[in-house]
Amino acid sequence: MSEELERILARLTEPDNAVIQQATAELKQAFKDPAIIPALCAVMTGSQNPQVRQSAAVMLRMRVRKHWKKISPDHRERHTVRHSLSQLCAVLVKHETPDRWPALLALLNQSTKSNNPQDRQVGLLLLSKVVGSNPEPFKPHYKQLLQLFGTVLLDLNNPTALYYCILTLTAITAYTGTEEMNLMRSLIPKLLIALKHLIQADQDQASEAMEVFDELMESEVSIVVPHIAEIVRFCLEAVLKHKLLQPILQVVFPILSAAPPPGEEDPEDEENDTEGDSENPKHFAVQVIDTMALHMPPEKLFNQLLPFTQACLSSENPYERKGGLMCMAVLAEGCADHIRTKMLSSMLQTVCRSLSDNNQVVRSAALFALGQFSEHLQPDVSKFHAELMPLLHGYLSAVNQTKIGHMTKAFYALENFLENLGPEIEPYLPTLMETMLSALNNAENLKLKELAVSAIGAIANAAKEMLVPYFPPIIESLKGFLTDTSEEMRTLQTQALDTLSVLARTVGKEVFSPLAAECVQLGLNLTDAVDDPDLRRCTYSLFSAVSDVSPDCLAPHLPPITTVMLLSLRSTEGVTVNEDKQFVLLDDDDADGEEGDVDLDEESETEVDDRDVAGYVSVSFILSLSFSFM
Repeated sequence: MSEELERILARLTEPDNAVIQQATAELKQAFKDPAIIPALCAVMTGSQNPQVRQSAAVMLRMRVRKHWKKISPDHRERHTVRHSLSQLCAVLVKHETPDRWPALLALLNQSTKSNNPQDRQVGLLLLSKVVGSNPEPFKPHYKQLLQLFGTVLLDLNNPTALYYCILTLTAITAYTGTEEMNLMRSLIPKLLIALKHLIQADQDQASEAMEVFDELMESEVSIVVPHIAEIVRFCLEAVLKHKLLQPILQVVFPILSAAPPPGEEDPEDEENDTEGDSENPKHFAVQVIDTMALHMPPEKLFNQLLPFTQACLSSENPYERKGGLMCMAVLAEGCADHIRTKMLSSMLQTVCRSLSDNNQVVRSAALFALGQFSEHLQPDVSKFHAELMPLLHGYLSAVNQTKIGHMTKAFYALENFLENLGPEIEPYLPTLMETMLSALNNAENLKLKELAVSAIGAIANAAKEMLVPYFPPIIESLKGFLTDTSEEMRTLQTQALDTLSVLARTVGKEVFSPLAAECVQLGLNLTDAVDDPDLRRCTYSLFSAVSDVSPDCLAPHLPPITTVMLLSLRSTEGVTVNEDKQFVLLDDDDADGEEGDVDLDEESETEVDDRDVAGYVSVSFILSLSFSFM
C-alpha cells in the first residue's frame, strides 16, 4: 500500500487541478484502509521526495491525534523516528506515558548520547518536543536528564544542540523538586557559558532559550539567587557587547511616552485612592530603565539615554514630557553617585520647571521625580531647600484638595524631602504646620487627613524639639482619630499610631511623658476593640516608643500588653506546610519537603499579614521593653 500511497501524495503536488482532485478522492478512499498508519510511516521515512515525506508526516500526525486509541499496539511500535517525527512523537506522548513506550526512551537515550553530532542534535530536538508537550510523566527521569544536560551544555560547538537542551530544561523546571535542586544549581554556570555561544550563533534561538531564567525565577528562585550577580552581568554584557542598548531604548521610549487611549488616563494619573503598581506596558518600560540604572555603568547608560530624555522633555506633547521625567525619576536610585556629583543641579532645575507645567500629568510626574530624588540623592538634594521648599509648599496650597491622587504625589515628594532636612526646616515650620493642622481640622476626606498625619511624622523627624509649640493641637487631633472605632477610620488610625510613636521619640521626654499613660490606654483600647494586624503592629511600636520615654507608666498595663503580644507570637495564621514547589524559606540542599517549611507563595502572603506579622513586631517590642526595665 505504501507505494500506491506515495504515488497519490506525489500527484497532490502537481500543478494540475484535475490531477489534484483525482488524487484527493483516492486519498480519501485510502484513509479507510486500516493499514494507512504503517503506510504513512513507510512513505514518511522512505520516500525520496521531501514534499511527499512532509505531507505524510503531517497527515500521520493529524491521524494519530484523532485516532490513537484505534491504532493497533503493533503499529504503535513500528515508527523509525527521525527529525521529521519529533512533532508526531510530541502528540503521542500526550496519549501514552513514556513508561508505556520503552522504544521512545531507548531511542532518546541512544541518540542524545551518540558520538555523531547530527544524531545528538536530532535526539535533543526529539527530546525537547516530547518533554515540552507533556513534562510531568518524565519526572522519574529528571535526574538522568539533568545529568545529560550537564554534558550537552559543554558541547559548545553544536549550538543547535545547546538550544534544544535549554528548551527541555525550561520545560521541566516548573516540575522539579528538592531532589533535583543540587543538579539544577550546578547547571547555572554552564548555562550562562552556553548562552554566550548561542548568542553568537543564532540570536533568535538565544532569545527564546533565555526564557529559562524567567521559568527559574518563577519556579525555583532559590536556585538562581546564588548566581544572580553572574546572570545580571551576563545580561548586561550581552546588551553592551552586541550594542543592544540603543535598540532597547528605541523600543522603550515610545512606550514610556505614549498617550493613553482617547478618554482614558494612565493608571498613575487616575483620581482614586488605589495603591500598588499597575501592570501595563508603560509600567514595564519604566522598570526596564530602572533595572538598567541599577546594574549598568552610569557613564555608558547616560551617554545613550540623555538624547532620548532631552527630546522628550523639550516636546510639545505632555505625555512625552512626562516620559522624560519618569525616566529621570527611576535613574535616581541606581545612578545616585553619578547624578549627585555631575548632574544634580541641572536635573533639579528641570524638575522645578516641570512643577509649573501647564499640564497636570507633567506636574504629577515632576512630583514623583522630586520624591525619588529626595529619597535617593541625600544629603546633597537637601542643600537646595531654598529653591525647593517654596515650590513644594506653593504647589500643595494650590492643588484642589478633592484631587486626592495629585495630593498624594505632592505629599510623597514633601515627606521625602522633609525627612532629611534636619535643622534647616526651622524657617519653613510655621507655614508647614499651618497647612498640616488645617488639613487635620478641616479636611472632610480621610485620605487627606492620613497624608497630613504622615507628613507630621516626617516633620517631627526633622524638627524634633522645634515642634513642641505645635504639639498640643497635634495631640488633640490624633486622640480624636484614635477614639473612633469605625471601619472607615482604620488606615487613618494606623497612620496616627505611627506618627504618635515618632512624636514620642522626637519631642522630648518632658513634653511627652505627661501623655504617656493616656497613649498606652488609647493603644490598648484599640487593640481590644479592633482585630486588625496593621493596627496591632503600630500599637506595639507605640508601646515601644513609650517604654523609652516613660517606662514606669507601662508597669500597670504589662499584663494586658503581654497577653496580646503572646497571642500574636503564638498565632500560626498565614503559616502553611510546604506542599508546592514554591520558594521555601531557609531552603536546605538536603531538604525533601518535610513539614515545617514556610511556604512563601502568593496566596499565603495575604494571610501572613495577619496575627503573625504583628507577632514579629511584638518580638521587637519585647526586646525594647526588656531594656527599658533593666
